[in-house]
Amino acid sequence: MGLFSFTQEVAIDLGTANTIITCNDKMVVDEPSVIALDARSDKVLAVGKVAREMYEKTHPNIRTVRPLREGVIADFYAAEQMIRGFIKMASGRKRWFAPSLRMVIGIPSGSTEVEIRAVRDSAEHAGGRDVYMVFEPMAAAIGVGIDVLAPEGNMIVDIGGGTTEIAVISLGGIVSNKSIRMAGRIKINVGSALTVLEDAPEDYVVHGPNQMTALPMEVPVSYQEIAHCLDKSISKIEAAILSALEQTPPELYADIVKNGIYLAGGGAMLRGLDKRLRDKMNIQFHIAEDPLHAVAKGTGVALKNIEKFNFLIR
Repeated sequence: MGLFSFTQEVAIDLGTANTIITCNDKMVVDEPSVIALDARSDKVLAVGKVAREMYEKTHPNIRTVRPLREGVIADFYAAEQMIRGFIKMASGRKRWFAPSLRMVIGIPSGSTEVEIRAVRDSAEHAGGRDVYMVFEPMAAAIGVGIDVLAPEGNMIVDIGGGTTEIAVISLGGIVSNKSIRMAGRIKINVGSALTVLEDAPEDYVVHGPNQMTALPMEVPVSYQEIAHCLDKSISKIEAAILSALEQTPPELYADIVKNGIYLAGGGAMLRGLDKRLRDKMNIQFHIAEDPLHAVAKGTGVALKNIEKFNFLIR
């Protein structure tokens, strides 16, 4: 009996730190963007959490890769294989049919034509028949509930694992945007944007070897110390928001002041960030209800509105 095909629709938030796949409004994959390959044959050994456990802890015959760096694909082969692995994970057990995939994928708004083509090629090679892309700040705006087709201005700040993107959106278009690519990821455990918090977290204990004796030791780290470490990164975000506001037409600027600015992405969960930004700019900042999954939710909504959303990229 031969295989028969059907069209399955999937929305993918392809992130530097994590990849999230939704299907029929259900999150079916939420995994670290990591793949483990056999160093000799390039055969896939693991993706996601299992691959992350191997990361930098493996013998020479296994290489672990983060295919995306600062929001864009850095290793095309690894990215394609990782997407394939996650789609297989999303599909569950083997079936007697071969799905033809329609995909909407979130990509950074500053992506070049080469980077966009790399995402499209990787998705098509992983089984995508109809591949659409949406800029991540637009997806995040949709995910937090903004009517992106409305004739008014809204600003979204999406603080992800590799990039922070700031965009002013009106009438289904990105009017102005700024993108900051930053190495590393803002830590949530004891992270803070302020050195004084009303509801202060307990110190976070870091385990590691003593540099002098090589013996194991524990060092408590306070949120104040992390706040000092993060100050430069947050200052860059502040400067980018102010720059985007400066480039915003007056009528849309007035809408933003009235509506406030929306924060999404994992970095939006940083303690005190909304207060620091509000005090700095005298504009209300709203943290998304589920900031980590705002882009994923938005790509899912875009998937259902392909005919309506003419800003999607083919």
